[in-house]
Amino acid sequence: MNQQNYHCSIAADVTPHEAFEAVNHVNEWWAKKIEGSAEKLNDVFTVRFGDTWVAFKIAEFIPDKKVVWQVTDCYLPWLNDKTEWNGTSVAFEISALGDETQVTLTHIGLVPGVECYGMCEAGWNHHFRESFFKLLTEHVGAPE
Repeated sequence: MNQQNYHCSIAADVTPHEAFEAVNHVNEWWAKKIEGSAEKLNDVFTVRFGDTWVAFKIAEFIPDKKVVWQVTDCYLPWLNDKTEWNGTSVAFEISALGDETQVTLTHIGLVPGVECYGMCEAGWNHHFRESFFKLLTEHVGAPE
């Protein structure tokens, strides 16, 4: 995996199964407005934030270990290239780390130099590092 991709890891006192289930409950930590399902291989879903939306297909699904969302289409109105995320993927890898579980998010294709990197990095830092972590540790996230 190219280390230039956006990459972030968190660890929490939960089981790998609990972490895996939390990833799949997108509306509890990332976006309240979700259409479709993010529960199994080949599911398709769309998250919406006002005029912004991103459509995904679950391309890899290994229970309690890994989920990969492939971006199939998007509309990012604040960018010159409003479909900049097309062709990127978001991978969640889950592993035991001592008494805790580590969850690593890698947005493959979100690299320094693409127009949205700074803003999208800040967004993932908030949604994953803060909201997802809060969902794991306090059982309530802070979706947008």
